[in-house]
Amino acid sequence: MKYYKCTLIILILFFSFSFLDLYPQQIQDSSFVFWIYQTAYKTGKGPVILIDEAHNNFHTLDGGFYALGKLLKQDGYRVKKLSSPIDSIELLKDCKILVIANSLNKVNVHNWVLPTPSAFTDLEIYNIKKWVENGNSLLLIADHMPFAGAAQKLGEEFGFEYLNGFAFTRKNVWPPSVFSLKNKTLAASPLVKGIKEYENIDSVITFTGSAFEAPDSSIHILTFTRDNYSQQPDTAWRFTNNTPKQNLEGFDQGAVLKFGKGKVAVFGEAAMFTAQIINGDVKVGFNSDTAPQNAQFILNLIHWLDGVKEYKGIIHKK
Repeated sequence: MKYYKCTLIILILFFSFSFLDLYPQQIQDSSFVFWIYQTAYKTGKGPVILIDEAHNNFHTLDGGFYALGKLLKQDGYRVKKLSSPIDSIELLKDCKILVIANSLNKVNVHNWVLPTPSAFTDLEIYNIKKWVENGNSLLLIADHMPFAGAAQKLGEEFGFEYLNGFAFTRKNVWPPSVFSLKNKTLAASPLVKGIKEYENIDSVITFTGSAFEAPDSSIHILTFTRDNYSQQPDTAWRFTNNTPKQNLEGFDQGAVLKFGKGKVAVFGEAAMFTAQIINGDVKVGFNSDTAPQNAQFILNLIHWLDGVKEYKGIIHKK
């Protein structure tokens, strides 16, 4: 029991800075650069990718998702901020891929407790759905509670059911979680093979996060096993012996889906998509030595959402 409590303390210190108002201890790793042999597009010539910042998002382009924006710009994409609620589909007319990560309803911004109402209005959800159906792509990322609860209503429109808790793959072990081809928790798919042979990967690393049920028509990319579980507290990071647990057999932490003429990718963990430094020297994300293939996985995912078949960008030689 003492070891269990110690592990939870470590998790709290590393991942709950918003809840504890310790923002300065969690910063983006602005120095990290991922080497891309050939970019999908020439610099600034690719489609527009919008990073949502209109819904009290914990990860923003200049903040937690700085490294993601940098990676996508390296690949030739034009990465911009979405600063207005999606009250009109016209706001997305020039966008190919919309990235929504860790959105929150205003009532939960500094109050990570139940209930966690939707971060999106019914009108916004309708507009996003129509926009995807018309041939565009959504990347929806919702981390552990309360973020999963805030994304639940939007996810439901595409057949995804978030579990508003904390997903763990091992007991008494500090993350990361390993999803691999070897243990059959990472699916063989275009996200694993990529377009070029040198882009092939065999593992993806995540850092806690949430779980969800995906529709049968989806490709289950990151899959939990019967040994995995989700803790379901009423307050973020506050676990007791009475905190409900949910077995995660049949749940995913990553899945993709073709929807109408467009595509949807849903994930239950945000740190895997960026590069951060915590407590001054701990690397969390695709800058971590534990996650050497995450950056390539992200590029493979974006290329799938974009529909890239061949590269037209710059070749870089080491």
